[in-house]
Amino acid sequence: MRVLVTGATGFVGGRLVPALVEAGHDVVALTRDANRYDAPEGVTVAEGDVLEYGSFEHALEGVEAAYYLIHSMQAGDEFEERDRRGARNFARAASDAGLRRVIYLGGLGEDRNELSKHLRSRREVEYILEEGDYDLTTLRAAIIVGDGSASFDVIRQLGSRLPFMITPKWVRTPCQPIAIDDVIAYLVGVLDVPATAGNTFEIGGPDVLTYQEILARVTERILGFPPLILPVPVLTPKLSAYWIGLVTDVPTSVATPLIHGLKNSVVVNDTRIRTFVPIELTPFDEAVERALGERRDRLEPAERVELAVPEAQP
Repeated sequence: MRVLVTGATGFVGGRLVPALVEAGHDVVALTRDANRYDAPEGVTVAEGDVLEYGSFEHALEGVEAAYYLIHSMQAGDEFEERDRRGARNFARAASDAGLRRVIYLGGLGEDRNELSKHLRSRREVEYILEEGDYDLTTLRAAIIVGDGSASFDVIRQLGSRLPFMITPKWVRTPCQPIAIDDVIAYLVGVLDVPATAGNTFEIGGPDVLTYQEILARVTERILGFPPLILPVPVLTPKLSAYWIGLVTDVPTSVATPLIHGLKNSVVVNDTRIRTFVPIELTPFDEAVERALGERRDRLEPAERVELAVPEAQP
């Protein structure tokens, strides 16, 4: 099947493209700058930007299905408007091109829980894409654990630098993280199961943890001992985002929507996806080890000190 992947250079898209090729699909990768994209062998590269109608429609020629993996969180306060515009442009173009299916990776969280701006924007994109003349399959996920994930990167940097943390009380909110390998398996899997067309599914790993437990496990894996975490009610999301901006390399524009999302419980309540795409889910600790290992492998030797993982004691 000829498949388009938008966001092909991103954290998820960069892993999805080779997985689709391995699964036997003819892949077109959409990127804003083709000269900066090292495409896997056999992949057609198309240049364009969904924010600019008229610049990307050529990438849809002959395509039967497309993955929409674009999110503008790094655009600061304008990310909601950009997300809205990109989704509308893409839904219109995909409908005009006669696509049969679109697959979207959104965010977990129930609408009645007053979603954060970040999660609300992901949900709005989902609703806009549903208006197109094709079958939309949506996969909703919480934190994706992998090297390059914005959410996991915040946790990793905090864990490697701060053995003591004062956090918002929302740090005790439950979350169901999922390994990037499992996300890719689901994304590839639903394409080959026609019954998943036109459906929304929730995906998550086998472990439900609070954000405090997630921080503790990642920190212990990096430093060899658990951190001291003190949740306090007076630490606002705005102050937390500024604090993260000071102690990590994560821009405040990215940290702010992520921190606001801590108030929302993001746990899988619908497990139907396991019937259609039965995969062996990766335990959280194993997913963390893989993510830290990937990062160590691509760092220069001097940079690996921060991620030195203690060997298990006999």
